This record gives sequence, structure tokens and C-alpha cells, in this order.
Amino acid sequence: MADMPQYEVFAIRYGTVPRRRSDNFVGGDPHEGPMPLDYFLWLVRGAGRSFVIDTGFGAEEAARRGRQRFREPEEGLVSLGVDPATVEDVVITHLHYDHAGGMDRFPKARFHVQDGEVAYATGRHMCHASIRHAYSVEDVVQMVRAVYAGRVEFHDGDRELAPGLSLHKIGGHTMGMQSVRVHTKRGWVVLASDASHMYDNMELGRPFPIVHNMTETLEGYRTLRRLAASPNHIIPGHDPLVMARYPAASPKLEGIVARLDVDPTGA
Repeated sequence: MADMPQYEVFAIRYGTVPRRRSDNFVGGDPHEGPMPLDYFLWLVRGAGRSFVIDTGFGAEEAARRGRQRFREPEEGLVSLGVDPATVEDVVITHLHYDHAGGMDRFPKARFHVQDGEVAYATGRHMCHASIRHAYSVEDVVQMVRAVYAGRVEFHDGDRELAPGLSLHKIGGHTMGMQSVRVHTKRGWVVLASDASHMYDNMELGRPFPIVHNMTETLEGYRTLRRLAASPNHIIPGHDPLVMARYPAASPKLEGIVARLDVDPTGA
């Protein structure tokens, strides 16, 4: 452990959508207060390498789905001194539109994805409108083109990408949902992505309504806790509280980029 790299980890916020609490849990919620979703991608940096986690969605998809974008997703990377054109490794946690919509902005990258996710997104499940709704066919086609271009590395289960950085198949939300475990100076941080959209999904044991497999989703919460140094080291995929709990990467990036490899400072 002493020789293991300690990475910097950043959450980059680029959009939001207003929602009610009842929208964010299977079976609804008795409380009808607001509970918006924020949209993020993540950067892991250290040991001379940069890893981008997910790629966000573009303006056309935002307009079609009624989502608000504050900026291009990759602007946050540029603000941290990372040129998307030079990034060599991009992890796609799953192929939903808000996680895989900007792969073309990473022309040199190798994309890391689970076998089961591509099979899911291109197979018989997509014959059902309610399941394919969260996917964009153009994103899926772009992934297939990357496969044929030799730019995709498939994984089947857990995999170490580099010392101190590993992928973990969770499933549940989608067939090939994966999360990322990162060694930092405060211990093991887990980027859950949509293995838990909000803190409350995991903490209350009440999944988000888009579920491929309920049991895998619930067991996934246990896996996230096992992988992380503590529950306080798990970062959900869409919770605005991430930006409130963690310090900004710099004063000028307040509300845009949060630093996750340091202890949270907010409630």
C-alpha cells in the first residue's frame, strides 16, 4: 500500500434537471419536496496518467430531453489542465445517454466498458421502448464503431486498470453497470456512478426507478460499501450534495469542479 499511487479525483458538474423526491425512488416517496439530479463526469489523475470517467451528453440530447447544460462537459477537464484530445483512457460506466454522449471528443482514447453493457445496449432488451428510453442510438452506434476501430477494451467483471485504480461490475441499474475504485490520500474512494444515483438511494436501500435487476442493485450497495474506505468515501452519480459536501478544486471552479480525494467539508 505504501508504494501505491495516490490519485487526485474530481467531480465535474455540467448540467441539471429539476425533479421531485418521488421521481427518484422505486415506489415513489411520501415527501414531495424538490430533489434535482445533477450531471457529472469524473477525472482521476496521478502517476503520470489521466483517466476520464464517462463523457456526458451534448446540446442536441439536452434539448430533446429537456435537460439544462451549464457548459460543455469537457470544459471542466480543460479547466483542470487536461486536453480531451490527449486523453488515452476513458471508462464508460454504462451506455445511458448522459454517460456516453461525448465519446467523439476523445479521439485518442481507448474506451473501457463491460461486455454485458454492450450486449445489453445492442440486444433484445432494446426492443422495449421503456428500456431503450435511457439510451441514445447514436451513442450506441458510436461505441460499436469504436469497437470496429480497435479502440474498445472489454471487461467481464472486476479489473485493475492501473495500480490503485480498478473497475468493478455492479449490474443492477443496467446489465453492465460498473463503478470505479480509486486509491487516494484519504483512502479508497469509489465513484459509484449510477450504481447509486443519490446518497439516499444507497443509504435508504431504495433504488432509483430505472432498474434492470433489483437484486443486483441492492447487492450493489453492499459491494460499494465493501470497496470503499467508509460510506463517506462513496460518490453517487447524480446527487447535487456532492458539490455541497466537497470543496471546489479552486475558488473559480466553485459549483463546477469538486475535489473528491480530500475529506468532505460540508454536511
